[in-house]
Amino acid sequence: MSGRVTGPVLILGATSDMARAVARAFAARGCAIQLAARDPAALEGDRADLETRYGVAVSLHRFDALEVEGHAGFVAALPELPEVAISAIGLMGEQSENAADMSRAAHVMRANFEGPATILGALANAMEARGSGTLVGISSVAGERGRASNYVYGSAKAGFTAYLSGLRNRLAGRGVHVVTVLPGFVATKMTEGLDLPARLVAQPEEVAQAILAAVERGQEVIYVRRIWRLIMAIIRAIPETIFKKTSI
Repeated sequence: MSGRVTGPVLILGATSDMARAVARAFAARGCAIQLAARDPAALEGDRADLETRYGVAVSLHRFDALEVEGHAGFVAALPELPEVAISAIGLMGEQSENAADMSRAAHVMRANFEGPATILGALANAMEARGSGTLVGISSVAGERGRASNYVYGSAKAGFTAYLSGLRNRLAGRGVHVVTVLPGFVATKMTEGLDLPARLVAQPEEVAQAILAAVERGQEVIYVRRIWRLIMAIIRAIPETIFKKTSI
């Protein structure tokens, strides 16, 4: 798919800073917005703001990424199958806790891979049957190489990135487009307080505009800031014997 978005846009994990910016970007295009989160009541203010500011219809939906057995029913119950569906689902957790407690590790893995993958899979089936649609998965550069500092989160994102690639391959020629988004660092609550180089940190609104552009241009894999493509190419190229001695 490429071209201006006109149909409804579903945002999964809609309470995050990035998700809220994405909702505003598509609402500014005049798209109806479907906001989905575990606590839809927390989105009442967002609904009022979007409806007032942009004059678009906004609906709220309860959605839990970890309740995978209910994902097909969630899709079937939507008031309208969206033109675009965006997964902004994710949970980093603390690596030290994830390494020490396997239940915490499993939770992080499910939140970043199993949940997002299965809901996009359910949406993919419905869009394939219709013959049109776009799926967007917000993954992470952390998935491009396992690092001691966040390998539980990174491994889950690696799985999600691979899943999106396979889904894109499967749906090629069937009217359904799949976009993989690799934001790098983003100025959100997750990175608040961290001493990060400004050149590497995108704003939520920047991520949102990159997603909007990728959907409308038919792009497939995007790094929100191009410098991350170079950084990750260098990191991937480091031999394992050297890499395991680093602390990045």
